[in-house]
Amino acid sequence: MRAVVVEELEGPRSATLQDLPPPGGAHPRAGGRRLLVDVHAVGLSFIDPLQTWGRYQGGVPAPYVCGSEVAGIVREAPADSWLSMGDRVAGIVWQGAMAEQALALEDYVVRLPDSMSFVEGAGIYMNYATAWYALDRAGARPGETVLVTGAAGGVGTCVLDLGPAFGVSTIALVSSRDKEVMARNAGATHVLRSDGDWLPQVRELTGGRGVEVFVDMVGGDRFLDTVRSLRIGGRGVIVGFAGGSIPELRMNRLLLRNLTLTGITMDVMETEHPGTLERVRHGVQALLDEGRLSPAIGAVYPMDRAADALAALDDRTAVGKVVVRVR
Repeated sequence: MRAVVVEELEGPRSATLQDLPPPGGAHPRAGGRRLLVDVHAVGLSFIDPLQTWGRYQGGVPAPYVCGSEVAGIVREAPADSWLSMGDRVAGIVWQGAMAEQALALEDYVVRLPDSMSFVEGAGIYMNYATAWYALDRAGARPGETVLVTGAAGGVGTCVLDLGPAFGVSTIALVSSRDKEVMARNAGATHVLRSDGDWLPQVRELTGGRGVEVFVDMVGGDRFLDTVRSLRIGGRGVIVGFAGGSIPELRMNRLLLRNLTLTGITMDVMETEHPGTLERVRHGVQALLDEGRLSPAIGAVYPMDRAADALAALDDRTAVGKVVVRVR
């Protein structure tokens, strides 16, 4: 089978198209349960370029087959699985997606409706599950306002798209004109530029009180302003650090304004609170079945340009979800 392999941890350009045997056994996280998918499209996320440099905390040594998210058709499933051969599915696999066949996990896939293409499906699970879980962990309630940083990226556009389902208004924070257009198309209530003086604008949009919730994908040196955007009693959810640096914060800011900050990692939460993954999966599946999810696909690359796709995420020029078409 054809597969995109990262031979050395030297960045996106180390990814090459090769011929490999089909995968045997089961996914390392699947407890021996073999779920094999014929891959049609692969979704990339922030973890993919990080892993090519060896910087992803859950990464694997080189060489490895890259690609974190898969969309395709079930070829093999356990006899007692809720999935069957021929099901159209999408899910997260962390590594190994960018091949003609990939091993997947039952806890991390959803069924795709017949009306959704595999390219769209490749933009569903990782980003929408993360976005859904972020809003759920924040306790986002109807009528509240959510500030979304890095709002034109894969997870950011999904938070914007989920706004109506949670009954919240959204303020998208983006860094360029193209990203502003993407955020508006994804359903943002308001769009602000991060290269301007955006904090006073957030306060103006919220009657001077600030937002109830933020979902932060960026971190970096503007994180303090993100915290300052919260109203008294506000809640912040930390998803990642696309800005390149992990910020530090003086805890008196939380004390004096009654703020709550939390990070999210679903699989870690599952170890202490079993059922977390199933609840998130059912939440995403329900919205998918209702036709309420519209992934913002920014670019589709052929398999022989996988290195270009990874590089677009690495240098932060990507807008929306980056997908590699396999079939």
